[in-house]
Amino acid sequence: MKDFLFNMEQLNVLRAIKNEKSLKDAAKKLYLSQPALSLKIQSLESKIASPILERNKKQIYFTIIGHLLVEYSTKILQLYNEANHSIKYIKVLRRISLIIGSNESIGIYLLPKIIKLFCKSHSYACLTLEIEATHSISWDVFHGKIDIGIVGEEEIPYEVVNYIYTIPYLDEEIVLILPKTYQLKNLNIITLEELYKLDFIGLNQDLTERKILNKILQKYNIKIENLKTKFELNSIEAIIRGVQAGLGVSFVSILAVKDQLLSKRINSATIDGMRINKRISIIMNNKSYHSALFKNFYTFCYFLRKNKF
Repeated sequence: MKDFLFNMEQLNVLRAIKNEKSLKDAAKKLYLSQPALSLKIQSLESKIASPILERNKKQIYFTIIGHLLVEYSTKILQLYNEANHSIKYIKVLRRISLIIGSNESIGIYLLPKIIKLFCKSHSYACLTLEIEATHSISWDVFHGKIDIGIVGEEEIPYEVVNYIYTIPYLDEEIVLILPKTYQLKNLNIITLEELYKLDFIGLNQDLTERKILNKILQKYNIKIENLKTKFELNSIEAIIRGVQAGLGVSFVSILAVKDQLLSKRINSATIDGMRINKRISIIMNNKSYHSALFKNFYTFCYFLRKNKF
């Protein structure tokens, strides 16, 4: 602060003198004695090496330098107040807002239910849900743009995996869905040989979700090249509608087809009784600010998991 010619207190003194038109009234406004106020003016005049006030027959006038200081003090104090209000607003906003990021299956089929339940007990909360590829969500968590992410653990980029905190959350089951018209020899179970004979509907090969699913299936010894892919579509919803229409079978997250399975609009089956899972994790940046709302949401997510919502 040694390089500054004046401080905020001195600028407030100048503004008070301008508004009150006298040293006595300005001192009263600032809860100072008149001698104390005069000392502050003298200190400022000494610092800038120039008089600020002129006195004439019990009246005071600002010098040219004084007028200049008053003009700039008004602008500086206005900016100071705006900054102060903005900081307070951001602090309040941090307490009541939370940005959540997730990939498509979790973001569309699971998180809206979690958010709805959470907001019943946190009606003041302002939650924002961003649905992007796990790669983008992970980087946004790393940079502090997203407070908390719920994503597929295997999809987190290796560049950030050591810099964000990853906590296993749940296993997302990947199920084979079939049209109602398909008759199975064994109830809800088919063999790999039977799978390779069925018409298959997949996501477009250029989509990241398709590549991730392929890796998961390969871990369970399902040979992607042996699947009879007849259709490639651009969304999970389109695939589900295609299966309902009898165009073929497909692998999707059970979260996406819970309603259809319960209403028996489609069937599901396992491959040789094998359960295919995808690990879902919560990610956060421990170096970022974490509000009480963040901690409450994190705790609530695990409460729901334990109670198998």
